[in-house]
Parts: sequence; structure tokens; C-alpha cells
Amino acid sequence: MRKFVFTLTLLVSSIILSQAQNNSLKIALLKYNGGGDWYSVVDALENLVKFTNQNLNTGFSVDYATVDVGSAEVFNYPLLFLTGHGNIILSDQEAENLRNYMLAGGFLFIDDDFGIDPFIRPVLKKIFPQSDLKEVPFNHPIYHQKYDFPRGLPKVHKHNDKPTQGFGIFNQGRMVCFYSFESNISDGWESPEVHKDEPAIRQAALKMGANIIQFAFTQ
Repeated sequence: MRKFVFTLTLLVSSIILSQAQNNSLKIALLKYNGGGDWYSVVDALENLVKFTNQNLNTGFSVDYATVDVGSAEVFNYPLLFLTGHGNIILSDQEAENLRNYMLAGGFLFIDDDFGIDPFIRPVLKKIFPQSDLKEVPFNHPIYHQKYDFPRGLPKVHKHNDKPTQGFGIFNQGRMVCFYSFESNISDGWESPEVHKDEPAIRQAALKMGANIIQFAFTQ
């Protein structure tokens, strides 16, 4: 198993290096089954990429990819993004595919779009049955990359009075998955006319998104 994971890690690293050299490195939106609206983003990922390219000097392509959760194509992308409001169903093969992706060095970022929580938790347990979601403390590096968030995730949309929380899954000390709960951060990446968020809220969301990307690439 260790040899298999090591081989996958080398493969992922070589793909990412090749893409970076060709300025074709992309973030991928994860497509899943179950009826949930995995497609709910409008131009959030494009705006986040433009922000990180400008402020972190990343070389991402503005055109993000869309990949099926069970496809080998996930290994072409260093960061997968998953969101939605509804149900998520993963087959055993799809769960294994995502597990191998994360063990090989990939990073999964999940944003609760107010409704995904009761569905994503059992899915993550299926992917990593021996690992629990752990709340990420405010002093964790993911909140203190280029931008400082001493109180954790910003609250973008207030659907209730619950505080925002960040959760992680860790493998041998490395965070392989980050889950933002009660923040709705990706809505803050959308263009102003989509949700009509205040500029300060959009800036906070974009900065926290940039932190997540910077952490995923440098941890």
C-alpha cells in the first residue's frame, strides 16, 4: 500500500509540475451523484483564481475543470472543490478514488452551501472510515497564510446564528480535506450582482479562499 501511494504521489507531482510549466494548472469542481446541486457556483471559481493569480502570483488557468468524483481525471488537479445544498451519494469505487487522490497528495475543499452538512459527513466517513472530522483551531496555519483570520472563517451569508466552523481530515499529520461550515464562503467569491454581498464581505471571502489555496500548496 505504501508503494502504491508513493507511486501515486510521484504521478500527481509530475502532472502538477508539467501543468505549472505550461501555465495550465487548474482547480476542479467535483461532480457527484445523489441529487445535490454540485453545479451551484456561477463564477465563484473564476473570481477566486483571478484573485489568487493577482495577489499570490499563482499561475492558475481561469477556466476551471469539472470532473466526476469516480474519474481518474481527479489526479490531474491539485485541488478539488465540492459544494451544494443537497444529497451526495458515493459508490465504494468513488470513495476509494477520492481517498487515493488525497493520500497521493491531492487536497479536497468542501464548502457547506447551507444544506450539505447532513449529507457530507457520512460521505467523508465512507472515504476515511477510521478518521473523524476535527475542528480546526483558530491558531491553525490555514487561517494565517498571506491573510490573517484570528477568528476563523468569515460569515458570508447569515442563514442562522450558528458560528462558522472549519473542520479537517488529517492523514499522518497532513490535512487532506478542509470543510467550511456555516460560512458559505464560495458565495462570497461570486460577482457582486449574483448575491449582492457588500465589498468587505466579498474581500474577506476571497482572502480566506486564497489562504486555503496557499495552505494546500505549501503545507
